[in-house]
Amino acid sequence: MNCTAIKEAEKNMVFVARLTQRGHRIKSMEDLLSLYEKDYTSETVKKIGALPHPTVQKFSVITIAVVGASRRFLAQITRHQNETKFMSASLQYSNYSGHADFVVPYEMLTADKWVREFYLKKCKAAMENYTDIGACGISKDAAGYLAPHSLRNVLVISATPYQWKHMIGQRVCRRNTDETRFVMLKIWADLYALSPELFSPELTGSFCQRGNCKEGAMSCQNPVSKNILPLEILRLDYPAAMKGGTN
Repeated sequence: MNCTAIKEAEKNMVFVARLTQRGHRIKSMEDLLSLYEKDYTSETVKKIGALPHPTVQKFSVITIAVVGASRRFLAQITRHQNETKFMSASLQYSNYSGHADFVVPYEMLTADKWVREFYLKKCKAAMENYTDIGACGISKDAAGYLAPHSLRNVLVISATPYQWKHMIGQRVCRRNTDETRFVMLKIWADLYALSPELFSPELTGSFCQRGNCKEGAMSCQNPVSKNILPLEILRLDYPAAMKGGTN
């Protein structure tokens, strides 16, 4: 949502990294502002972003809106709490009667048509029960317990660049559910387009892209190529969704 925050994040990261080495030269606020406004190159961003000092990447916040992901995605992604804020559409205040839409898991998207129809029938039945119990005078909050995990949602996520890279690196791993991978790959693709140096595969990708898998016995045994970009992963792993299908 705040696309300009990407360049601000780069600028602040370079500034605070330089500050650690130039404190002896700063005698006034003018000196400090001069350092803040000093030019930098994409190579500088890449080098500083690769340093084992995450604090320099924590002086800006990037806010992203996700429209249409399921409440199951919400339950999974909100496990990340460090330097991260979430705001979601509320089952307590929003009334989904007659407005519900549902995520179709990728496995069902690529299955026989009758499987998708049966799945959506069950999702719709759950929301019909939600509407019926609401008509009995039950609050939206209580009726929300009938809403399925597949119910589409609106979620706003605000996090530091370092935390975005941490979340993406964990959640684009093939050990995650398809929807979570799909959403986080799309977020990564957007961030990469704005700052390919800060969000490069070697700094942002799954463990197998940045080195070695850390899942041990739980490894998927199917590592992602080291330099492959998020859009390429999406096209390779989710071709049906990338051709206009619903996920």
